[in-house]
Amino acid sequence: MSNPVHPDTRIGHIHLKVADLERAIGFYSGVLGFELVQRYGSQAAFLSAGGYHHHIGLNTWESRGGTPPPAGHTGLYHTAFLYPDRAQLGDAVARVLAAGIALDGAADHGVSEAVYLHDPDGNGVELYRDRPEPEWPRNKDGSLAMHNAPLDIPALLAERAR
Repeated sequence: MSNPVHPDTRIGHIHLKVADLERAIGFYSGVLGFELVQRYGSQAAFLSAGGYHHHIGLNTWESRGGTPPPAGHTGLYHTAFLYPDRAQLGDAVARVLAAGIALDGAADHGVSEAVYLHDPDGNGVELYRDRPEPEWPRNKDGSLAMHNAPLDIPALLAERAR
């Protein structure tokens, strides 16, 4: 086995090919609340949370007017957005529902709580929050005991940030 990657390594940003830049900005900024940081004319845009240079890149360089890949093909399964706590996750889910966007699913994985949906281009999106590591379920040998239990969306919404 090769040397593992440094434990502080993180995924820095995503860059998505989209069919319609304005529609994509409407979802990632208008619905999810990411700030539009920079535009490159009508072909690309960068969005972020908290003033970072960009967490999300959107472009139409090779995809303007395109369609999502058909089912059964390889590609991005989903992009996951990590929220700092349950209240902020509840706020994000409330935004999605208020925009009339259907949820594909929701799960309590023991280590995290997650909600799944698709963006306007058919890209999978996961909105989630991690539980503190001491709360993670463990097997007797100390290994993780993740699971896939239903997530109570009304309870999550009741705890959202106000």
